[in-house]
Amino acid sequence: MEKDDYEVVIGLEVHAELSTKTKIFCSCKTEFGADPNTHICPVCMALPGALPVLNEKVVEYAVKAGLATNCSIEKNSKNDRKNYFYPDLPKSYQISQYDKPLCNNGYIEIEDDNGNTKKVRILRIHIEEDAGKLNHNEFGVGSLVDLNRSGVPLIEIVSEPDIRSEAEADRYLKKLKSILQYVEVSDCKMQEGSFRADVNVSVHKKGEPLGTRTEMKNMNSFKSISRAIEYEKNRQIEELEKGNSIIQETLRWDDLEGKTFSMRNKEEAEDYRYFPEPDLVAIKLSEEYIENIRKDLPEMPESRRDRYINKLGLSEKDSKNITSSKFLSDLFEKAGEISGNYKAVCNWINSDIARILNEKEIDPEQIKFSAENLADLIKLIDNGTISTSIAKKVLDELFENPRKPEEIIKEKGWIQISDESQIKEVVKKVLEENEQSVQDYKAGKDRALGYLVGQAMKQTKGKANPKMLNEMFLEELKK
Repeated sequence: MEKDDYEVVIGLEVHAELSTKTKIFCSCKTEFGADPNTHICPVCMALPGALPVLNEKVVEYAVKAGLATNCSIEKNSKNDRKNYFYPDLPKSYQISQYDKPLCNNGYIEIEDDNGNTKKVRILRIHIEEDAGKLNHNEFGVGSLVDLNRSGVPLIEIVSEPDIRSEAEADRYLKKLKSILQYVEVSDCKMQEGSFRADVNVSVHKKGEPLGTRTEMKNMNSFKSISRAIEYEKNRQIEELEKGNSIIQETLRWDDLEGKTFSMRNKEEAEDYRYFPEPDLVAIKLSEEYIENIRKDLPEMPESRRDRYINKLGLSEKDSKNITSSKFLSDLFEKAGEISGNYKAVCNWINSDIARILNEKEIDPEQIKFSAENLADLIKLIDNGTISTSIAKKVLDELFENPRKPEEIIKEKGWIQISDESQIKEVVKKVLEENEQSVQDYKAGKDRALGYLVGQAMKQTKGKANPKMLNEMFLEELKK
């Protein structure tokens, strides 16, 4: 049996930390990076007698996420206890939602592997509290519990098993992350664990019933998720081809080894012994409350994309790339407004900025320079202070040590040479040193001019005014 005879089926359970200032059931801060156990209280430590109080902002943010993903909103909802035992869960249960989640039956649209629009259905979105964190001793002699994250509010977004490749999973996750950022309910900082996914994978022969699934927990890298799906798909196919059965289990993905390892048997709902949370009242939402949130939803990616195409004259491809990230879209709008040159901002974002993000393997949200910095850089090019080649060097500096572009070019001595006599001297020298290129140009080989200009730029370390160079070379070559 060939691998092509099998189909992979993927379902994703995404956990996104909500951007509320306080935790879901107490007034402790949610900010990331504080010293261990400094944002805790009797409620998130589960001390006897401490009672939870639901943070209303958590409900609002969950409803926002539901509306943005085309879900129906449950007017009568409740919290439930999900029982399991782990050192970073001080209550030995998690307050979550079981049979009455806040949001049901939504979808988001992505491109399938053939470039067609595809709906990935969302089964539910529910609210719950995060667990604490175990800090494992590097010498392997024990672990310490940090409860700062205990009680941080989460939404869990559960997809139907509609995804059929690792590429589709990647597009779904990136689209979902973008939506949550646009409606400003989560910063989705994957490096801080604010956006992570449990990945369910099964394979089956096309036309036959679905196979047994395995689950990989708490993955917070798009690249790792794609690799893990590819590996697990191939592993399951190989097992089935050998005549073995797939065990329904929870797996750990080891990114260094590029393999999955068994952790435990997969739990089912009955293993968690859900029951209604007795210390919290039911959640009842009015139609007016839901509609007020709907009216306040910000402009979504598709709307921005259409506006960029119709009003700013961007191509569909460029608009799609920029609006894939709220951060990049905001950067584009602000820098474009300040510089007055939206097209140049678009080109920089989709070329050099995209290249550096890819090389550094960082998210757009990790860019440290401001829209003002980018706008100033473009103004310096437009007014002839620096060349495009120097601007690329300035951009590298902005990524490393953000400050005003003017300061960078003064520090580095990168101000463009626009003095006519200086440029003429360089042009004559280059012509003398490249007689063959001169002959080639006169023989009709226009590329020779580009070569000569490039040599002049090399001699001036990219500081010569390229427009003046072109004009002077043409003038000299016509003599």
